[in-house]
Amino acid sequence: MSSIIRKNLLCLAPGLAVAGAASASELTATVELPRLNVAEYHRPYVAVWLEGPDKAHHNVSVWHLVRRNDDTWLKDLRQWWRKSGRSLEMPMDGLSGPTRPVGVHEIQVPVALTESLTEGAEYTLQIEAVREKGGREVVSVPFTWSKAQALDITASGERELGAITLRQSN
Repeated sequence: MSSIIRKNLLCLAPGLAVAGAASASELTATVELPRLNVAEYHRPYVAVWLEGPDKAHHNVSVWHLVRRNDDTWLKDLRQWWRKSGRSLEMPMDGLSGPTRPVGVHEIQVPVALTESLTEGAEYTLQIEAVREKGGREVVSVPFTWSKAQALDITASGERELGAITLRQSN
């Protein structure tokens, strides 16, 4: 192989790796935090995780007040806390972040997680929200995983969470 061809292949290799990663199925959730007409509003803490057929859970995102060293409000995300929160050290690099304002927010499920999902298996995306001096709500979005078929599922909360959409693009 000539040195020119070898150089060109080496230059193309990073681009080919990125193209391969981009072809993986992307799973994206959008979560709406509605505007509430209350006297004292605090941004909600939100936990998002994926439950598999064997009830194994995989953390996707946790929004909390990151400037506190001792964040006792995380315990109020009760379902998430019982499943994995109490055993985690916060902040979780790449998964935890600050609370979000009113509006629609996009959450990307890590590609490493989507690549580990079993074809044809039943999964549930769980979204839990709790506000200081406010309410608590959990919304479950069940779906069947398939790399070949696109996914577009909507659900809705009643008070603390608004419209939730789960989309998969191939």
